[in-house]
Amino acid sequence: MALCASLLTLAACNSEPDSSNMSADDPTAEELANAAPPPAVPMIKASHTYRCKDNSLIFVDFMTDDKTANFRSAKDAPVVHLAAPEAGEPFVSADGATTITGSGDEISYNGQACKTG
Repeated sequence: MALCASLLTLAACNSEPDSSNMSADDPTAEELANAAPPPAVPMIKASHTYRCKDNSLIFVDFMTDDKTANFRSAKDAPVVHLAAPEAGEPFVSADGATTITGSGDEISYNGQACKTG
C-alpha cells in the first residue's frame, strides 16, 4: 500500500522546469549592460577618540570619501551618520543635532573644542 502511494506521488511530479518566469527578452538588458558601475562604498579612513573641553569622550570614524563620518557619543552608543555637502565642510547629522568640524587631531564638536589623545 505504501509502495503504491509513493509511486502515485512520484507519477504526479512534473520533471520539466517551471518557465513562467523565464523571458527571452529582458527589456532592461541593454540599459543594465551600458550602466555605469555604482560608486564605491566608503570605508573607514581614520578612527579617533577625542576628549572635549567638558572632559567628555567622543568617537569619530572618518570615511574615505571625505564627505561622511560615523559618530558615537559613547563607546557603546548607537552610530550617528554624519555627512558634509563637500569635502572639507562640516559633517552634520540628518537631524542637525550633531556637527563635527575638522577631521584631524583637533576638531570641533557642536562648537566645543576636542583633541585626540
